[in-house]
Amino acid sequence: MAKSGSMISAVAERYAGSLHDLAAEAGQVAQVEKDLARFEALIEESEDLRRLITSPVFSAEDQFKAVSAVADKAEIGGLVGNFLRVVAQNRRLFAIRGIIRAFREIAARARGEVAAEVASAHELTAAQQKELKDALSQVAGKEVAVSLTVDPSLLGGLVVRMGSRQIDTSLKTKLASLKLALKEVG
Repeated sequence: MAKSGSMISAVAERYAGSLHDLAAEAGQVAQVEKDLARFEALIEESEDLRRLITSPVFSAEDQFKAVSAVADKAEIGGLVGNFLRVVAQNRRLFAIRGIIRAFREIAARARGEVAAEVASAHELTAAQQKELKDALSQVAGKEVAVSLTVDPSLLGGLVVRMGSRQIDTSLKTKLASLKLALKEVG
């Protein structure tokens, strides 16, 4: 399994690096980040789209047609629209989530920021987002670009990934630890 994950990571980093080079050259890094975030939101919302990008059953042609239709419908054009089509043609859609994550990290690094991915059980208010960003900036010692997602399965708390560090204060994890502790006792 680790071998597969590292392969996806290597593919994701190569593709993200190439996309960032093109975006930087065109002066469109911010727009590309927005378009990738919109596509990522579509993946999160649609079980069919998730199945399309992860299943090896679909041919490159099927993936290309479907991704083209999704990108056109969502009005994701330009660099990202073309990029998604190339990724589909090359049968690399399985790595698209990793590509998006790697692109964010590369773009943040280029801006002198640290990228952080935060999953919360509920939507955070603007004040909570600011407080979180300030706290992460203090820990990192530099500006932090925060990518927020909502994962109701966490029940409460946060899961923060910043670089190679992960802090999991979710209620889901605490309950799982408690359950394990109770099994050891009884």
